[in-house]
Amino acid sequence: MTFTTIRRAIVGAVAASATVLALAACSSAAPAAETSAAADPYGLITPGQIRVASLGDSKPYTFTDENGEFTGFDVELFTDVADRMGIDDVVFTGQDFSGLLAAVANGQFDVGVAAIGITEEREQTVDFSDGYLAGYLTVMSSPDANIADEADLAGKRLGVVQGTLQEAYAVKNFTDTELVRFPDNNAAISAVNSGSIDAHFLDYEAAKEYADQYGLENAIDIPSFDAPAGFAIAKGKDAFKDALNEALHEAMEDGTWKELYQKWFPGSPMPGQYLPSDEQQTPAPTDTASD
Repeated sequence: MTFTTIRRAIVGAVAASATVLALAACSSAAPAAETSAAADPYGLITPGQIRVASLGDSKPYTFTDENGEFTGFDVELFTDVADRMGIDDVVFTGQDFSGLLAAVANGQFDVGVAAIGITEEREQTVDFSDGYLAGYLTVMSSPDANIADEADLAGKRLGVVQGTLQEAYAVKNFTDTELVRFPDNNAAISAVNSGSIDAHFLDYEAAKEYADQYGLENAIDIPSFDAPAGFAIAKGKDAFKDALNEALHEAMEDGTWKELYQKWFPGSPMPGQYLPSDEQQTPAPTDTASD
């Protein structure tokens, strides 16, 4: 056998080996990708865990208790929804509302849960589950502030939490009012109590908590049924969105949503559109609001 023949034989053997290795790599890569997708069908940051951006001071929706644990209507509802999806590891983290949706959109969190109203503007940044709450916005003030209707807000200093529906509504409708922006409701209510602002514009149910605690009053209640609250997720996560909606509707249909509403909003009218199908009724005029 000549040197040239030997060299050709070696080159051929190497090429054949390379082909076999390449085919083996391809065949092993496909199952690995399939396994990865099966282990994390929802595209979560950490497979098997849902990281939630929320608020720590928005009673009765989301807030931290005396032990620093997150609780509230939205917290319990979302935890139930996640459990129906087969996920029991749910981690809530408090955020300023102004940056919450951006944090979800850029992948810092899997979902935003904080009675977040679904609006066209917000849908440019994130996707939403189906709605699960709707209701009223409230202007809260001290009894001696002489605020009884929207006209009385002219020339007043009105607190709003930055990024909320209340801020957007006030910018559009309270054009003769000086808006003072706060990171959360607690800071704004403190400003009302100190007299640095005349009133605070917030959610109807949250206002009830502050009224009881500080002796403030609901000076104006404004209906806002066009932006029901939903769970916010990053765009493009269709499997996650579908699973959230399926589990959410199961919670409504079997009465879990109703039980949680009665627990967290005692005495408030029941919004019929979220009740089991055999209990459907016309939505009440004083449903719960969202941020």
